[in-house]
Amino acid sequence: MQLQILPQTFAVCQIQDTSQINWQMPLFFFSKTAEELSLVCPETDLPAAVLQCERGWRALKICGVLDFALVGILAKISSLLANAGISIFAVSTYNTDYILIKESHLQKAAAALRTNGYQITAKKQKAMFQMKHRFLLYVQLIITTIDLITQLTF
Repeated sequence: MQLQILPQTFAVCQIQDTSQINWQMPLFFFSKTAEELSLVCPETDLPAAVLQCERGWRALKICGVLDFALVGILAKISSLLANAGISIFAVSTYNTDYILIKESHLQKAAAALRTNGYQITAKKQKAMFQMKHRFLLYVQLIITTIDLITQLTF
C-alpha cells in the first residue's frame, strides 16, 4: 500500500465559529458536533481566532480510493505506529484516510511503515515552484520588451 507525505504542516483546532475559515483552501477538514466545531488545516491558513490549537502535524494520505468493504487498513497503520510509540490523529473522507502525525515523529513513522511493507512518497509543492518560475519568465519578458523599446526609441 502506498502512503504519500503531504508537504504542508497542519494545525488541529477548535474554533468558535466559521466566519474566519478560508473555504477556498485546497485541503482542510471541518467537523461540527453538538459540543464543538473542529478544523484541521494548513498552519498557513489558520484562522486568527481559535479556542484551542495543536500545531505541528504532518499528514500521510493513503493513496487511491478505498472501498468501504475493506477492513483494517487504518487499524493496521495505527497499530504499527502505536507499537513505535507514535500517536496519530486520523481523518477520513469518502475516498480515503489521512493519518496526521506530529512533525517531530514523521521520519520515525515513515521508517516504521516502510519496514512493514508500506511505500512512502513525498508530495512536492509543484504549484509554488511553477508560480515562481512563471513569474521569473514574465519578469524576463518585461525586461526584454523594455530593452527592445529602448533600442527602438533611441
